Amino acid sequence: MFIELSGSLARAQDVKVIKFNDLKAIIDSKEAGLKIINFWATWCKPCLVELPFFETISEKYRQKGVAVYLVSMDFVSEIERVRAFVKKRELKSGVFLLNEPDYDKWINKVSESWSGSIPATLMIKAGERKFFKKGFDLPELEKEVKLFE
Repeated sequence: MFIELSGSLARAQDVKVIKFNDLKAIIDSKEAGLKIINFWATWCKPCLVELPFFETISEKYRQKGVAVYLVSMDFVSEIERVRAFVKKRELKSGVFLLNEPDYDKWINKVSESWSGSIPATLMIKAGERKFFKKGFDLPELEKEVKLFE
């Protein structure tokens, strides 16, 4: 499943509905480079402000092994709304809709410090993990990316 998910990064693409085990495969993957997993939703204003910054980072650092995954927390019943949003915004990073409505079963597996609030971002490289329970501006996001280089 992981190869299929990561293959969607290169083009403007569709939203893939995934379960937590699919996301866990991305998180636990031993692939080289920095993985950035941003949790967002179409109804979250701070999330919408920062989404273009993740797209900029993806484009600018892709050749350096940075992979950006945008994980929507919208309800799976809103898939068409999320797809329309992705198309309108021309998002090119991997976009997934997490179909796991019982947050208590999985949020602590992302980070023990996470309450489930968004925006939130997990960065992973070579087993090192950093979790952020906040929104980013572009300079701050780029600073964090460079700390992993």
